[in-house]
Amino acid sequence: MNLFFAIMMFFLVPEQEKIDSVLLQAVDIVASVKISDDEAEGAYSTTSMRRAELENRHINSVKELSAIAPNFYQPDYGSRMTSSMYVRGFGSRIDQPVVGMNIDGVPVMNKNNYDFELFDIDRVHVMRGAQGLLYGRNTSGGAINLYTMSPLNFQGKRFTLEYGNANTVRVKASHYAAPSRNFGWAVSLLYNHSDGYFLNKETGKNCDGGDNGALRLRLQWLPKSGWSIDNTFSVGYTSEGGWAYRHYDTIEKTLAPVAYNDECSYKRFSLSEGLVVKRVFDRVTLSSTTGYQYIDDRMRLDNDFLPLDYFSMGQYQKEHSLTQEVVARIDMAEFAPDWDKFELMGGVFGFFKYADLSAPVHFKQYGIENLIIKNANENYYHHLSGDRELTFKEDNFVIEDDFSIPTVGVSAFLQSSSAIKGFEMNAGLRIDYEYSSMTYDSRSVVHYSTYKDLRDSQELKTVFKGSTSVSAIKLLPSISLSYGGNWGNVYASARKGFKAGGFNTQLFSDILQTKMTGELIGNEQDVDASSTVYKPEENWTFELGTHLSPLSNGNLDIMASFFYIDCRNQQLTVFPQGMSTGRMMSNAGRSFSCGAELAVRYLVGAFTFDAGFGYTHAEFVKYNRGDVDLSGKILPYAPRETASANITYRIPVPRSFANLFVLNVGWNGIGRIYWNEENNLSQSFYNLLSASLTWEKGHWGASIWGKNLLNEKYNTFYFRSIGNDFFAQGKPLHFGVSLHVNL
Repeated sequence: MNLFFAIMMFFLVPEQEKIDSVLLQAVDIVASVKISDDEAEGAYSTTSMRRAELENRHINSVKELSAIAPNFYQPDYGSRMTSSMYVRGFGSRIDQPVVGMNIDGVPVMNKNNYDFELFDIDRVHVMRGAQGLLYGRNTSGGAINLYTMSPLNFQGKRFTLEYGNANTVRVKASHYAAPSRNFGWAVSLLYNHSDGYFLNKETGKNCDGGDNGALRLRLQWLPKSGWSIDNTFSVGYTSEGGWAYRHYDTIEKTLAPVAYNDECSYKRFSLSEGLVVKRVFDRVTLSSTTGYQYIDDRMRLDNDFLPLDYFSMGQYQKEHSLTQEVVARIDMAEFAPDWDKFELMGGVFGFFKYADLSAPVHFKQYGIENLIIKNANENYYHHLSGDRELTFKEDNFVIEDDFSIPTVGVSAFLQSSSAIKGFEMNAGLRIDYEYSSMTYDSRSVVHYSTYKDLRDSQELKTVFKGSTSVSAIKLLPSISLSYGGNWGNVYASARKGFKAGGFNTQLFSDILQTKMTGELIGNEQDVDASSTVYKPEENWTFELGTHLSPLSNGNLDIMASFFYIDCRNQQLTVFPQGMSTGRMMSNAGRSFSCGAELAVRYLVGAFTFDAGFGYTHAEFVKYNRGDVDLSGKILPYAPRETASANITYRIPVPRSFANLFVLNVGWNGIGRIYWNEENNLSQSFYNLLSASLTWEKGHWGASIWGKNLLNEKYNTFYFRSIGNDFFAQGKPLHFGVSLHVNL
């Protein structure tokens, strides 16, 4: 009832006089000092989607762009926290991403924030290939630019109410106003709930349900000629379950139902503030982009994912980040009067992040007996004379892991752009410096006896404290040459990118277990934090491609590219051998990726046809893991092929029935995906079918939609924990109906 009254009050807000019925002059006061031309026409592969297409196809997250953008894949790994992305064979399951994300020009500094609900998004561009020159760190695979709706381009109210299976409810409401041609403001709200799709057999409840909410405020002001100010403030909240992981029997080749007994949950509060100030002179454009972000997220995990009392863990993080970028673009045409274009563009960028991280691991009785006591007794105490056997007084204990991680980075870049007689060349260089340190405090207290009767019970304190650091300087050159006309362009480019180094915080519980076991058997080992540091990953992307629009009416667009990527120090998520509980990031020696991409859009009559295909062959050139040489093996986790096709049909109906009646039918295909470096586990190519039917009449509209209509069974994730294999399945058939109002 409260929701009903809130909706009614929202629509009773007095309507302001609209400057134009819906659209004002095309004012884009964020977009592109860095990229002056249309992002879809640059010398790189890109996929672009506008608001109408996103909404008609019910694309609610960046994950749903997988395969639509060729060779782009963001799987559902179990929660919004694990928002990993893979592009052209490369990616990362944990820590640093290979793809950067910018919202209204402000970079998102923590990939835990990458998975969120898309609402009131005006357009999205998925750029593939290294983008280090313009965007710096963590863009070795590409960059995603999202732009929210502008109150200077649209005024009115928007409301959407959606209901689907699994008791899924989505509510979106927004108000856009422009009291004058020079000032606009907007407020947007979102709420989403789902009961979940996967039953935890042990608890008898679905494990993946949850709630999400978001608020966005945007102000745009053109104070006087040449000036623009754009401010976006947003907050988001997530409270959900997840991690519907199923145990895999390697002998029988079967998957057990989801069944674990400890809590799995994820909560996230995020805040973002972005300010973009631009000044346009006759030949110079200056832009300042300031961003502040805060994230407070809490994860609880049953790490063994079995109905046994092994161990559980938490990860509680608070991170502040501040970014500042100043960019200048200078028109140098007066110095080259015979050229079509001669520009210089350069800038400086700096950031500071500070993270407080706590990751306690709670060992329970079954885990203590099988991971610590069994090892100590079999390897030491049972070989001693007398009735010797290690026992613990406690049936559970906690390993406390606390970390403070500040990171600072500065960079400067310069690019020249020149064009003459259809040819355009862009060349530039960026220098990046980054420094990060980690202060760690890992500790535990237990009481033990070396006799069964506990007659010599004593306290054991195990402590591992200290600090370590990592730093890097990277030079990121970029060069491209293109030739074009009204028909499109062809281009060749070479770009360098890198993915930052970091620390394996999840390895500390294993380190403390090792220290504890050594102390218990009188063989204490010296350990340090060197194994917890991993180096930056870097690559060169070489690309040959084209953007074609061969028809005079512009109804056919073709994008095609061939690429080769040379990667050094590739970062891989590996699981230590044996009954270990952690995971770590490791640097492989060298790897490469090559492949092709094709995307076509064709408009004919009432039909719009979109199709895309990506092929990637990625393998290790040199990687000796220590226990085995994996050179020549296919890189895991990323699909070899992605394919998509979508048909949009504007069904002709009388105007008395509808202003718009649209049918969308889409198909995505993804696979094969190898799950480990040995290449002995894989997910075969799978197909996902979706469809929607949208009706609009005046201010009102409705649609019915469905995804994974064939209820395809497929896996999205694989990992090992304490010697067991687990898989996560993709979402089953889901469908719903939505109502929307635009006033």
